[in-house]
Amino acid sequence: MSQPAERVVPADQPRPIGHFIAGQPRPGQSGRASEVFNPATGAITGRVALANGVEVEAAVAAAQRAFRPWAETSPLKRARVMFKFKELIERDLDRLAAIITSEHGKVLSDAKGEVQRGLEVVEFATGIPELLKGEYTEQVATGIDAWTVRQPLGVCAGITPFNFPAMVPMWMFPMAIACGNTFVLKPSERDPSASLRLAELFKEAGLPDGVFNVVHGDKVAVDALLMHPNVAALSFVGSTPIARYVYATGTAQGKRVQALGGAKNHAVVMPDADIDNAADALMGAAYGSAGERCMAISAVVAVGEAGDKIVEKLIPKVKAIKVRDGCDPAAEMGPVVTGQHREKILGYIEDGVKSGAKLLV
Repeated sequence: MSQPAERVVPADQPRPIGHFIAGQPRPGQSGRASEVFNPATGAITGRVALANGVEVEAAVAAAQRAFRPWAETSPLKRARVMFKFKELIERDLDRLAAIITSEHGKVLSDAKGEVQRGLEVVEFATGIPELLKGEYTEQVATGIDAWTVRQPLGVCAGITPFNFPAMVPMWMFPMAIACGNTFVLKPSERDPSASLRLAELFKEAGLPDGVFNVVHGDKVAVDALLMHPNVAALSFVGSTPIARYVYATGTAQGKRVQALGGAKNHAVVMPDADIDNAADALMGAAYGSAGERCMAISAVVAVGEAGDKIVEKLIPKVKAIKVRDGCDPAAEMGPVVTGQHREKILGYIEDGVKSGAKLLV
């Protein structure tokens, strides 16, 4: 039987980016889309479909259909799928890193490190037969024994941010799926392709259709997941205001919700600190991934004479950073994810100067 011809998109046209539902790529049907940029060049590389309620319903329905057969699959067989998934991620690590860099902007070494961190969760999930063991206690009271069992919940969902398009989703779906749940992922629309590639690899690893689904979207898709009666649990990573909204809305619907909000991290440099080590640590903490990560240092408090010393060490290091396309092997820092983010950073600098701060670099 002849196969349908693959659609060829001209090189000068952004590629359409759809969803992944019931084991198959699905083009968007809502008529709404968001542009995906290469942060290093500003070129529009894709247009990602933004799901409506009907498309979210299709993803949840696929996950609901797949739940019972997958939950009844033995943990040993589920672990075999996870082992194969791990193998395929390792095989495609360079490709996944390139996808991340092309849409997020971080340098390739950071992108590879991100995939490796996510892979650690997959490795942990391969031990699911041991992790799911329950407990049994005889005679907790006269004639009464007690035991515990671990059972899957059903359809779970994840809403993830732009700054770690592979690692943060892999915090969520490998363990949920290994435990016998099915999953609907709503990644950031700014860098959607890494999640789609992971879905393809999971299918190649032998995961049954419908167990893992990816829908792209904005608040419409988020609200559809939060309000859907068949979504039993939901994890979120993002800004604190949205985390509060997700938690309040999801729990009001009776869902289990894990909502991780943004972080503001501070460092204190004491007068007796090793200034060279402190400067190196601050450079990595402030400029790694262009500062777009929740563990970045937002403020440094230098106590006493440490202030002048640390500034003296930092200025030449900051000036020497090679800011280039993240795909350039010589790059030490890539661009931030969008032009709007760049303008926001410049606004912070301007506000600081107006408030009396001294601009050093």
